[in-house]
Amino acid sequence: MRRGWLRRRAGVLAVPDFRRFYAGYVTSLFGSSMSTVAIAWAVLDSGASATGLGYVFAASVVPQVLLLAIAGAVADRLGRRRVMLAADALRCAAQASLAAAVFAGRPPLWVFVLLAWLQGTGEAFFNPALDGLTVEMAPRDQLGNANALYGLATSATRIAGPALGGLLVALAGPAVVVAADAASYAVSVLALSLLRGPGPITGGNSPARQTLWRDMAEGWADFRSRTWLWVVTVQFAFFNLITWAPWMLLGPVMGRAYLGGAAGWGAIMAVQGAGAIVAGMLSLGRRPRRPMMVATIGTFCYALPDIPMALHASAGWVATAAFSCGAGSALFATFFGTAMQQQVPPELLARVGSLTVFPAYGVGVIGYAIDGPLAAAFGPAAVFGVGAAYGLLSSAAVLTLRSVRAVSWVEKDEPARMG
Repeated sequence: MRRGWLRRRAGVLAVPDFRRFYAGYVTSLFGSSMSTVAIAWAVLDSGASATGLGYVFAASVVPQVLLLAIAGAVADRLGRRRVMLAADALRCAAQASLAAAVFAGRPPLWVFVLLAWLQGTGEAFFNPALDGLTVEMAPRDQLGNANALYGLATSATRIAGPALGGLLVALAGPAVVVAADAASYAVSVLALSLLRGPGPITGGNSPARQTLWRDMAEGWADFRSRTWLWVVTVQFAFFNLITWAPWMLLGPVMGRAYLGGAAGWGAIMAVQGAGAIVAGMLSLGRRPRRPMMVATIGTFCYALPDIPMALHASAGWVATAAFSCGAGSALFATFFGTAMQQQVPPELLARVGSLTVFPAYGVGVIGYAIDGPLAAAFGPAAVFGVGAAYGLLSSAAVLTLRSVRAVSWVEKDEPARMG
């Protein structure tokens, strides 16, 4: 009885390739979540200002904006595992170089910026390939569980990683933590190198007979043909700009002002991660007939934290909204990712997946530049209020679309069906 329950809930872990990859993936996520604290501390210790720290963070995002569209085509063309190996090797080298520089003294700001750019470049190539590699490793009827496990790993490491990273920075210094992050990427490289699957899924055309530009055009054509996919992509591009950026940028400012300072805001972030873990656990083994309806219902929760922030509500209300936000984000990530993996041809997944992420980075990052001035001009309550309104109304609009409601769950060996 118990073995049957485990098979339904997380049977994908019984697949040796997925289990190997997942162990490396969780390790690298944990290392990255620790090093975020360490890098910020190292930058400030070097004498840089908050503006300089912003340059370092931006340097890790900009290459993703520039490279995501082409990165998906490269992964589909050369093989997802091969591209992910190269991406993790690059990230390992960047973090190892940074650790050495910090060990040696106080590196200038340009060193942090350059190595953050290289780390972001690796990120740009790794992430689009992940969806494609998943369908190569996991049985079709276990894709939902695979995506739920990815979400659980992300949520758990975001809670535990910064806490342990901060402790290690205090005890041993930031260089040790950054070195640990480099080692975590090495573990991921090892895990990827041990995969013994059937090899990359490729399309009907030989890469030698068609250009990379043609590969990208094929991905764009498939993406554009799926109304439910591009509508949700557009929704999230502006959602990150209008709804999510205020929470991430102005939230800590409000936390410092009246929600208990750094400790209070850290607790709220931990509660948000806990919501994602709970929803992720509940998602294991679930096969909703209409996965995009469940995913879209989850998106309503993204807007909830902006409401108590707009109303200047107490920390308890903010934490409750944050918990709901975390839960909704886990539902969306699990079932949107599974729907895409089930509906999009396997040989196009990295290309199409990159096109769903690219607008979110390209448009969403603008919010970090404009929300501060907007809050100064109109007040934080107005910025949060607009964010909440857009989040709720856009989710309601997407839910009314037949193309979204018609996407159905595909059982094992069953062809995809779309409305």
